[in-house]
Amino acid sequence: MSAEMQNYIDEAEKALLHTYNRYQVVFDRGEGVYLYDMDGKKYLDFVAGIAVFALGYRNEAYNDALKNQIDKIIHTSNYYYNLPAIEAAKKIKEISGMDRVFFTNSGAEAVEGAIKTARKYAYLKDGCTDHEIIAMNHSFHGRTMGALSVTGNPHYREAFEPMIGNIKFADLNDFDSVAAQVTDKTCAVMFETVQGEGGIHPASEAFMKKVRALCDERDILMILDEIQCGMGRTGRMFAWQRYGVKPDVMTTAKALGCGVPVGAFLMTEKVGANSLAAGDHGTTYGGNPLACAAVSKVIDLFQEQDVLAHVNRVGGYLEERLNDLAGEFSCIKERRGVGLLQGLAFDRPVGDIIKRAMDKGLVLINAGTDIIRFVPPLIIEEKHVDDMIQILRECVAEAEGERQ
Repeated sequence: MSAEMQNYIDEAEKALLHTYNRYQVVFDRGEGVYLYDMDGKKYLDFVAGIAVFALGYRNEAYNDALKNQIDKIIHTSNYYYNLPAIEAAKKIKEISGMDRVFFTNSGAEAVEGAIKTARKYAYLKDGCTDHEIIAMNHSFHGRTMGALSVTGNPHYREAFEPMIGNIKFADLNDFDSVAAQVTDKTCAVMFETVQGEGGIHPASEAFMKKVRALCDERDILMILDEIQCGMGRTGRMFAWQRYGVKPDVMTTAKALGCGVPVGAFLMTEKVGANSLAAGDHGTTYGGNPLACAAVSKVIDLFQEQDVLAHVNRVGGYLEERLNDLAGEFSCIKERRGVGLLQGLAFDRPVGDIIKRAMDKGLVLINAGTDIIRFVPPLIIEEKHVDDMIQILRECVAEAEGERQ
């Protein structure tokens, strides 16, 4: 590392609130599926800003769309209409099959909106304010107080208690555990279609359909968090579309803007007509012209480049190569995931392996202490998978050798 890069890292440690244990690198620019640090070192990126940069770096059409919008108008507030928001709303409705959209600045804010939607929907039915939401153990929905309240990891919540209250937890893919929590006060069942931070656990088709039937029977809202697993990452625009099970409310963010901070929560017409109304919810920046220009162009490029077909092809190849790697090392217990959202579960913490990979020019992240997560740009090719596997194999072999 150069002295210049170390100086910047030292300055950051003096100025930034220490809520992240950052890797010792300052990234300066990106090109396609590669990142470059200040010293010019090249890194193969299998993180994509945590499943954000789906279209890769320096996508000319995407960049031009943002530049053009900057020259027009960046912000007006939600007291007025703006063309990019109208266009983006129409397009996201088309790809999701949902009916109403509220644009936010982040995934956590989308979750907050979904929670408020469920509570208002129930409130309008009986006038009570003691309704309950069933969320999942090992889930992750964000760091704001509402999103944290439905995040099924006590360690994240304990220092910030009390949470918003009336939240119960069940187990993903254990329908009986969900049914056991249902009462007359239940207003929503909420979960990630594929758990990300919690260990790359996809919801099963049987679980999805049983929860959907339960919600229909009891007039409970089914809320699906598609913030990480949505926007093409599993080979469908949204992971729930693999099952033919439609939620009442869904959240999305991350790759929705491919780098511009933007999220959204969407709902069916029935929910939209019987929940949030004027004055119930708002945001100063949400849905501003710049963010929505990004959303609109991202959806266009997904369709023009047939990203879903590409993810299905390369995602299958990634699964094969990860399965092969798991078969080579006894320390790898399991591969799990869908499409280009994959994880390798190890029998030990993976921090050392991830650091070794970084040193060798491969960017990886974990999902929990013992799982390496793979969420690369959706434009990766088979050759990038091969390069990643080669470096990862070297890192695992070295780590294994030092343990013997």
